[in-house]
Amino acid sequence: MKILVTGAKGFIGQNLIAELRNRDYRDICAFDVDTDIALLDDYCKDCEFVFNLAGVNRPKDEAEFMEGNFGFATTLMETLRKYNNTCPIMNASSIQAALDNPYGRSKKAGEDALYAYGQETGSKIYIYRFPNVFGKWCRPNYNSAVATFCHNIAHDLPIKVNDRSVVMNLVYIDDVVNELIQAMEGHPHINLDGYCFVPTVHTITLGEIVTLIYSFKESRKNKSVPCMLEGSFEKKLYSTYLSYLPTDQFAYPLDMHVDERGNFTEILRTVDRGQFSVNVSKPGIEKGNHWHHTKNEKFVVVSGKALIQFRKLNTDEIIEYHVDGDNIQVVDIPTGYTHNIINEGDTDLITFMWCNECFDPNRPDTYYEKVKRDAHE
Repeated sequence: MKILVTGAKGFIGQNLIAELRNRDYRDICAFDVDTDIALLDDYCKDCEFVFNLAGVNRPKDEAEFMEGNFGFATTLMETLRKYNNTCPIMNASSIQAALDNPYGRSKKAGEDALYAYGQETGSKIYIYRFPNVFGKWCRPNYNSAVATFCHNIAHDLPIKVNDRSVVMNLVYIDDVVNELIQAMEGHPHINLDGYCFVPTVHTITLGEIVTLIYSFKESRKNKSVPCMLEGSFEKKLYSTYLSYLPTDQFAYPLDMHVDERGNFTEILRTVDRGQFSVNVSKPGIEKGNHWHHTKNEKFVVVSGKALIQFRKLNTDEIIEYHVDGDNIQVVDIPTGYTHNIINEGDTDLITFMWCNECFDPNRPDTYYEKVKRDAHE
């Protein structure tokens, strides 16, 4: 399929083209404001689907709204008509097309012209009135509050929020792109008014968005992880925030607890899935020799050789597991068993550890008892 994408260098255009290529659509004609206009003829001659994402939303003069949003749509249709090309057209409009302002009127004029073209030629027309779209590669300090907040907070710059109670309806770029490709493949979502729509819309206040973004910034210090439920707004916003990190700040330090035995470093803390850590033991070192009531763990040796020993309280039998980084496996640490981990190799032993709860010094649920009891015990 030969696909024409106008506004190809814009926020939606970049994401759409990237995903089309991911899905093995290779014949993509990318057209933008700096593309030689003569190429539009070549592209319109035999393209099989048009994504019209071109538009103006921040002109120096209001007259540019009509020229950029209605005028280009007209040029596009005239070029397609010249070659009797009645391929389907998807058009990016806005919820502001229902409002009486210069931007809204220009978007509505473009919609009307496309619908008239469709009735005349039989071409299928898919009009999407997008609400606020957010995600990676959106230009900050332009026309997206989410992009501006993410960029400025990530770069320690101030933000301005006039009214935290303002309610916003947002769609995530991946959901938008998925819907547009579905439309191209003949399966758009269409409402009773005949407009196409992205089915997943997130409704949230401006203040809640700002609070979340600041919490993402703080998460590097408190090692917390945002909600990662599939489809959640928080998950999508966190992915968006990370895309605005300064390029010299992708890495950040952790607190390493170092002694003569090696070191222990906590990596992440979650609200309801415990904490993740890495433990390094020097050759011959034994760590542990404690047990838990409710706390439980999983040990994964990723490098080196280890002996993990268990003894159920009030019994004498010692259970042993020899594990190493060449045959990675998970060892569960059940409750009620005192346990240790011994470095049996001649190199550092590196163990990834998960615990079902984050460490609380006031309620550690960790009780010392050696696995190998002394003879007099």
